[in-house]
Amino acid sequence: MKFKSIKGTKDVLPDESYRWQFVEQKIRSVMHTFSYHEIRTPVFEETALFARGIGELTDIVGKEMYTFQDRGGTMLTLKPEMTAAVMRSYLQHNLGEQKPLVKVYYIAPMFRQEKPQAGRLRQFHQFGAEAIGGSSPFVDAEIIALSAEVYRVLGVKNFQIKINSVGCINCRPQYKEILKKHLQNVFKELSEESKQRLEQNPLRILDSKDENDQKLTTDAPLMKDHLCKECSEHFIELQSILRSLNIEFEIDGRIVRGLDYYTKTAYEIISKDLGAQDALVGGGRYDLLLKEIGGKQTPSVGFAAGIERLLLTMEKQQIFTGENIKPKVFIVSADEEGRGYAVEQAMILRRNNIPCEVDLLGRSLKSQMREADRQKVEFVIIIGGNELQKGLVIIKNMKNGIQTSIGVKDLVSHFQEPGENIETRENR
Repeated sequence: MKFKSIKGTKDVLPDESYRWQFVEQKIRSVMHTFSYHEIRTPVFEETALFARGIGELTDIVGKEMYTFQDRGGTMLTLKPEMTAAVMRSYLQHNLGEQKPLVKVYYIAPMFRQEKPQAGRLRQFHQFGAEAIGGSSPFVDAEIIALSAEVYRVLGVKNFQIKINSVGCINCRPQYKEILKKHLQNVFKELSEESKQRLEQNPLRILDSKDENDQKLTTDAPLMKDHLCKECSEHFIELQSILRSLNIEFEIDGRIVRGLDYYTKTAYEIISKDLGAQDALVGGGRYDLLLKEIGGKQTPSVGFAAGIERLLLTMEKQQIFTGENIKPKVFIVSADEEGRGYAVEQAMILRRNNIPCEVDLLGRSLKSQMREADRQKVEFVIIIGGNELQKGLVIIKNMKNGIQTSIGVKDLVSHFQEPGENIETRENR
């Protein structure tokens, strides 16, 4: 074959797309119960937005973005994440002037050119939420509760919520110096990536996946122990609120964010069923991001979560992910005289919200019955010349094999749920 999908991308085929639809429907349902409204932004943005919004020193901007120049000379990038795009939209459309607390969610594809592996593709899909305009720890708690509720509703087990505080612009600079001084003692033994991060992004060293780095930083000072009064009080109150909501969590001082616009709360939801790449959700507060991309300082908090990882976790835990769609009824043509009428009756049933399939390939009666069985329909309607002359059709229950005859005019009401409107051939 000449053409194949690009490395790191994946077709979602008809026999699995129902799983995505099931999960997405549950996500939307939870979001709506928390009064979050969907936002959809373009699949690409100006490159400068992500450079400022994510940080030029991050791996995403430095190594992973899909960037190109359009015919007008503008540098554009396929979205590697959603938060910067949401914030751009918030500023552009003055959403903050419409309500004091803007609560939005999204389900969208993202793009990063990283090494493909289980649960991590170059085109991947995320859902997430942003609450823009609130500085209270109650907003942080709601975002954490919202993200956890999605997994609870879907039946995911054995996930853990880990929280931390990354301080603010008042207490973090002093902590960075304390951390850098500590890390200088083991500098020569750090991985090359961590050595590069030491001066400009030292907090990320605590988040290193390198096993030797993890050993070297076992006794490193943590931000949670060097918070200013405001950050400390915010973190303590957040814990109290989560406990009042009966949300279990643990404090993990190694959850960090390397960019200065992140403030106070940082959290993750993890699942050990995913192996080394165990993060299901990453979120936290980013009070300085809007200012970073040209707006005024506005308190904001949110999270992002991978749908592929969610589906992988549900598969490993053998959790129900919905059922593929199937017709309730298959109309079989017994002869040529019945074919056109079968198509007409199928349309009437469909217009009355009765899932229906009909043969369009001119197959034999036997082949049509075989196809109906393959599609696992509940009932088969048999229509032919004899039936048309009598004004009757034969209905076969495919579960028990019982056949009955009813008038054609009663066909819709026979399959329709009580209370639904009936649209017949006569009143179309």
